[in-house]
Amino acid sequence: QTLDPLIIRRSSTNQCAILQEQVHIPSERAGKSDGYCSRILRAQGTRNEGYNEFRLRVEGDPENYQPGSTYRVTLYASSPAYFRGFTLIALKEGREGDKEEDYAGNFQIIDEEDTQFMINCPSAVTESTPRRRTRIHVFWTAPPSASGCVTLKASIVQKRIIYFQDEGSLTKRMCEKESLYGETTEKPLLDCCACGTAKYRVTFYGNWSEKVHPKDYPRRANHWSAIIGASHSKNYVLWEYGGYASEGIKKVAELGSPVSMEEEIRQKGDDVLTVIKMKAQWPAWQPLNVRAAPSAEFSVDRTRHLMSFLTMLGPSPDWNVGLSAEDLCTKECGWAQRVVQDMIPWDAGTDNGVTYESPNKPTVPQEKIRPLTSLDHPQSPFYDPEGGAITPILFLCHFFRSFEQCNVVPDNVDDIVADIAQEEKEEDDTPETCIYSNWSPWSACSSATCDKGKRMRQRMLKAQLDLSVPCPHTQDFEPCMGPGCSDEEGSTCTMSEWITWSPCSMSCGMGLRSRERYVKQFPDDGSVCTLPTEENEKCIVNEECTPNSCLVTEWGEWDSCSATCGLGMKRRERMVKMPPPDGSICGAEVLEVEKCMMPECHTIPCMLSPWSDWSDCSVTCGKGMRTRQRVLKSPVELGECIEDLEQVEKCMLPECPTDCMVSEWTEWSECNKSCGKGHMIRTRIVKLEPQFGGDSCPETVQRKKCKIRKCNRDDGQGQVNSDEKKRRKEAREKRRSKQGGCKMRPWSSWTDCTKLCGGGIQERLMTAKKRLKSAQLPSCKDRKEIRACNVYPC
Repeated sequence: QTLDPLIIRRSSTNQCAILQEQVHIPSERAGKSDGYCSRILRAQGTRNEGYNEFRLRVEGDPENYQPGSTYRVTLYASSPAYFRGFTLIALKEGREGDKEEDYAGNFQIIDEEDTQFMINCPSAVTESTPRRRTRIHVFWTAPPSASGCVTLKASIVQKRIIYFQDEGSLTKRMCEKESLYGETTEKPLLDCCACGTAKYRVTFYGNWSEKVHPKDYPRRANHWSAIIGASHSKNYVLWEYGGYASEGIKKVAELGSPVSMEEEIRQKGDDVLTVIKMKAQWPAWQPLNVRAAPSAEFSVDRTRHLMSFLTMLGPSPDWNVGLSAEDLCTKECGWAQRVVQDMIPWDAGTDNGVTYESPNKPTVPQEKIRPLTSLDHPQSPFYDPEGGAITPILFLCHFFRSFEQCNVVPDNVDDIVADIAQEEKEEDDTPETCIYSNWSPWSACSSATCDKGKRMRQRMLKAQLDLSVPCPHTQDFEPCMGPGCSDEEGSTCTMSEWITWSPCSMSCGMGLRSRERYVKQFPDDGSVCTLPTEENEKCIVNEECTPNSCLVTEWGEWDSCSATCGLGMKRRERMVKMPPPDGSICGAEVLEVEKCMMPECHTIPCMLSPWSDWSDCSVTCGKGMRTRQRVLKSPVELGECIEDLEQVEKCMLPECPTDCMVSEWTEWSECNKSCGKGHMIRTRIVKLEPQFGGDSCPETVQRKKCKIRKCNRDDGQGQVNSDEKKRRKEAREKRRSKQGGCKMRPWSSWTDCTKLCGGGIQERLMTAKKRLKSAQLPSCKDRKEIRACNVYPC
């Protein structure tokens, strides 16, 4: 027998789940792995029921992942469940896990005493030692852009019972988050194919305020340190998640000083194109109509197309906000036009503080740079017991300003014209603080005839970073001509719509019908309009013109298409004017249906009112829900709006009072004396202590008197001796009191026991009732007796 990992694979799908526990397996299965996670593919297993008590969670519960971003992953059991072992993997969708490239992203160990990488499968995380546990945490860094969807899968070992699944609470599927503007690459390109030099303006919109992050907000000293950064090549890394902070990073993170960081940047020579600097901001937040958002300009080129920066969140132990290697070169060999980033703080790994104003406590040895999470420490200002995402504390906008064209000779005149058209393109006058969606396609022309009309397009306002700056142009209009105009003379000769077709000239067989239109506007030069004003076409009524045939009317006009856009159906009808003379059924068709095609359907952004205020919480204490609403303002004819008109979120009020809970009384105990007077007791235990102002606990011990029978002299020699000693003692005291000239009162009752269990004491007193003149002082002193009580264990 030897120890070896046990690995399970569910063969019904092409995805694997693995787990590890130290169990006894025949020795012929032991030995070195002969391939990357090869044992996963060979092992087989079945699924056990009852797995709903375990859950795999990614912090913030995102549906999509940001390429290269780091997330906290938690595996936990609901009380009273627990697990001894586990395994965690991240697979690319549709992969089987038998090759290294099948695995997505990278795990990072948080607590080496709790977790480790699996020996036989290095891409998997498992327990360090098998023991009872209810929760583990690891970091997972998402794969680079274009990696597709990823499935995080967990397996649980509880003693020898194995739980795992391909769908449900132990599996989390996430797909790559699409870029807001579809232009920037999520991670640096290996090589930038754009040419020329692009200039950008970066604007810093702080969102760290007491209103947004109220917990322990430092009212007096809150600020952003001076911002320091650079545009640089891929050969230089200012900072990155999973790396270690340089001395310059440490000075910014702990002291807010950019001096050392700037020296480090300038020492990189040709790897840096522009040093980015902005002044410190005291206080951290002010309305934009009081203080303008700080900004700076920088340039990028083909070799130095990355942008990085950082700033300290002050006061804090070593917390910062920043970007690392943001790539402004697009895959289409151009430059990103506009980029908006929201950011959360990160820990530089040089100080162990957990609050804004924690005393200095250096981290020894230095730890890696990592993002702060809402589960780091209960005293953290960003702590959330639900593990929700941290609200961004910074919005950063890159705006394309100008572009110096490459020194390229055009191939022909068309290239030159194209370049001129590019330069003459109208500039976008949208304020930098207004973030819009793309324009919708143009609507159909408002005129249904060959006449002047207008058409419309819309876009949606996604974010207004400065409420004092209006955001215009959610709608755009331009003139247009309705259908039916001639391409050659549409601007000089305007015609009306065609009038309805005339009746067919024959009531049976083939005939002719006609329709007309008229000139609405003649050419300005007085010339004759040459467009036709009349049309004729053949028509057939009652094809079988026999004595037995029925007579029908002409076809009516086609109904409107059943669809307002895309493919639909239309119909027309006619009536039977005269049935066949022989009384038979008329065989002529009286209904025709055919397909119709309307303009292509487009989704036009909805016009919505602002959100209302949040409603009151649904409960008066504890966890509840609250809602808010908005209304649709755009016309119904523009199409159905798919945006949410109501939002629901959790709310938390002070905890509800919890009263003390006790168990039922036990049965009365036996009498503590076999004869004479005694007592019996019964007890109950506290099941739940009172919390948050709840009712206090009642008594947990009760006693009552008991008397089985009178005691006789023969009730055991011990009892006789005890009673005899007691009588002799009382007689001695009585004689002594008489001889000493004192008259004593009887003994008082015993006091209550000082403890309910575990051994306490009781007291009783005897005091002098009358002192005679001949009494000696020592003989008339008050007396006290002490005895043990409630000696049974608690």
